Amino acid sequence: MIQDPTDPQTVPDAAATEPGSAPQARPRVQSGLQAPPDVELDLPEDEDEAALPDEADESADAVVEGEVLEGTMAIGRSAIAKAVRLAPTSPGVYRMLNAAHDVLYVGKAKNVKKRLASYARPTGQVMRIARMIAATAVVEIVSTSTETEALLLEANLIKQLRPRFNVQLRDDKSFPYILMTGDHWAPQIVKHRGAQSRPGRYFGPFASVGAVNRTITALQRAFLVRSCTDSFFESRTRPCLLYQIRRCSGPCTSEIDFPGYTELVREATDFLSGKSRAVKKLLADEMEKASEDLAFERAALYRDRLAALSAIQSQQGINPRTVEEADVFAIHQEGGYSCVEVFFFRTGQNWGNRAYFPKAEKSFTPEEVLGSFLAQFYEDKPPPKMVLLSHNIEESDLLAAALSVKAGFKVEVSTPQRGEKKELIQHAQTNAREALGRKLADTATQTRLLEGMVATLGLPKTPARIEVYDNSHIQGTNAVGAMIVAGPDGFIKNQYRKFNIKSAETTPGDDFAMMKEVLQRRFKRLLTPPAEGEAAKRKDDDGPLWPDLVIIDGGRGQLNAVKEIFDELKLTDVTLMSVAKGPERNAGRETLFMPGREAIKLEPRDPILYFIQRLRDEAHRFVIGSHRTLRKKDIREAGLQEIPGIGPTRKRALLHHFGTLKEIERASVGDLGKVPGISTENARKIFDFFHPQPGAR
Repeated sequence: MIQDPTDPQTVPDAAATEPGSAPQARPRVQSGLQAPPDVELDLPEDEDEAALPDEADESADAVVEGEVLEGTMAIGRSAIAKAVRLAPTSPGVYRMLNAAHDVLYVGKAKNVKKRLASYARPTGQVMRIARMIAATAVVEIVSTSTETEALLLEANLIKQLRPRFNVQLRDDKSFPYILMTGDHWAPQIVKHRGAQSRPGRYFGPFASVGAVNRTITALQRAFLVRSCTDSFFESRTRPCLLYQIRRCSGPCTSEIDFPGYTELVREATDFLSGKSRAVKKLLADEMEKASEDLAFERAALYRDRLAALSAIQSQQGINPRTVEEADVFAIHQEGGYSCVEVFFFRTGQNWGNRAYFPKAEKSFTPEEVLGSFLAQFYEDKPPPKMVLLSHNIEESDLLAAALSVKAGFKVEVSTPQRGEKKELIQHAQTNAREALGRKLADTATQTRLLEGMVATLGLPKTPARIEVYDNSHIQGTNAVGAMIVAGPDGFIKNQYRKFNIKSAETTPGDDFAMMKEVLQRRFKRLLTPPAEGEAAKRKDDDGPLWPDLVIIDGGRGQLNAVKEIFDELKLTDVTLMSVAKGPERNAGRETLFMPGREAIKLEPRDPILYFIQRLRDEAHRFVIGSHRTLRKKDIREAGLQEIPGIGPTRKRALLHHFGTLKEIERASVGDLGKVPGISTENARKIFDFFHPQPGAR
């Protein structure tokens, strides 16, 4: 929940107090209004990568800064006072803007006039609030009918505008679901992410794609429901490999009739809907019946299906007995950092958990951090019927009302004190504590590696931001460059960028020219002042925008080519290094090149070399993935004719044999060679086209 410290409804006098905290527990400057729960959430784009935020600066310099700001806040207070005269006394949302019309802060209030009036009081402010008021030039107000509408609008505006002084939740990835399609006579079970526009039944959310994939694989073994695309299904003339390994019942070639397949789909749907006991009892009864009839092969099939269902439930870990649908949130704080662990329970089953590491000042209580986290977590996610919390938060009733409006049904927000719900909270807290411990250990290791690079490579300072560049293409086609970013907390995946090579002056296949184009585009953008309205998009939220160290894949030639670009742009504060592969591309025998220095060879077991290899390999992974995306799109548009030696006749033979381009891509060299008209040499060409080796150009 986004609370404002200056809400007159939450303070007994002119000095605003943070909701849920003791006044004497907060640091003050001058007379000291309490700081708002300005908790910035630094959520990972990738589900397996999360970064700890930087520690908040609580130095004594804040007092000096406060004394300076007191003399510059008159203009901001004047702008706010002007807005107070026109502000309504009803609920609403207000936005504070600076002179360039960049949004500084978005807040809500039950009484907008009183809230804004508290900012205009001529009293000392905590540093964050003082800086915000000093920068304010304009205040915009939007009235709402209720405080609940104000909360929903506030979360939406923060998501869009990313104000500097607000909580910033930048987790744009939606959670994955399992979809049982409803637009085909033989329903398909697939992983789904995004808008739920396709007909069918959706089950989720799951905490990770890995959890969805494991569940779908087990469901295929248990219920033999197809996972292939409709086009592949329609083109089959014989059962595919999944039928042979007993992960599909083969409805495409009538290996099972329509009523039989419909029954399998119903059983799978019942299991995902929470009727697992009934489904397992039915399968057990069928197994016993088949055994009594001496149909041991059929009994073995039911036995394997029961084992698959047991595997699903064993992977889910804890499964509640009395909680049907709930999200469980638990927070743990240690060493000035916070971790919020979220568990998803649907249909009485545990569908995974996920750890988040919000950015907050050390003085913030767990209740403040958790309240701020929840307000934005559900801004773009469907809430369940029940939200269970490890700590009581301010305005839990308002959050419940807002989630109920969003969901269309009553949502309960509570902090359980006993019973199974309390056990779920304790389990989540244990996971939060362990996740934060692991992340703190990983961060300490990362810090040691960065410090080790300074000593080993002679860097001028410990790099706070490392950028690694690579490019990929096949004979000059679908050329793409990529940049990955790393810092003290590991990879910063929401800052990765790809560059489609599009300059007419770049010769196809010229690696030097491609790298030049990528670096020119990247650093010219950094050197160009942002246009009006672009400043908010280029905020320094994940560390510095400028890199301290740039690493490129290649030898001395690539290094010199990039050095020319740096000299043209007058980049003198960025350290440059290239990484050349060892003989026969052996890992551990790389050579490092830096301008004006002899080549550097590190020992094969050197931790710094391992770290540099990891950075380079991550750039390889990202650029090859980007290249494959471009190539697949090109293949869809141009067909298979792009592959040397594959003309219309062979193309038709491949499509007739495999059904879709996706299946051709999955096929092995041996499977491709079985297609009429495809020789062993052609099979190898096709396989290599779809599976380029890492670092292939």
